[in-house]
Amino acid sequence: MFIKNLFDTETYQETNTRINNLSADSKGQWGKMSVGQMLAHLQIGFKILLKGKPVRRLLLGRLIGWMVKKIMYNDAPWKNSLPTSPIFIIKDERKFEEEKKQLLDLIEKFYQAGSFGIGDKIHPFFGKFTAEQWGKTMWKHIDHHLRQFGV
Repeated sequence: MFIKNLFDTETYQETNTRINNLSADSKGQWGKMSVGQMLAHLQIGFKILLKGKPVRRLLLGRLIGWMVKKIMYNDAPWKNSLPTSPIFIIKDERKFEEEKKQLLDLIEKFYQAGSFGIGDKIHPFFGKFTAEQWGKTMWKHIDHHLRQFGV
């Protein structure tokens, strides 16, 4: 698997197309989230990153994050049903069309900001990421969940 970068125009456009291929009836091939919850789940990372405020590092991340950081943006796909930080868990049901629109808007803001606009920011678990690492990590997270829902 080749890890793409969400700052690349072709990758950005392909990602939008894949999201638009989802429907309210799309079913996950693993995990517990509905398609609406998955779209809301993906938004959280973009909201944190686009806020521009420094994020506080988690203690566990400070201890071991550096050892596993490369899995976030290397060429290997993420395993199915990985544990999720509580801040990323969506428990209530969500409206598909609203969540899809909000996610597409956030992805556009990320893409428009570009690598210079995003810059080097802190991941709450893994620590400092370069803009390139952010572009790859954000794409890899989206790809993971779009594969979960078959697109």
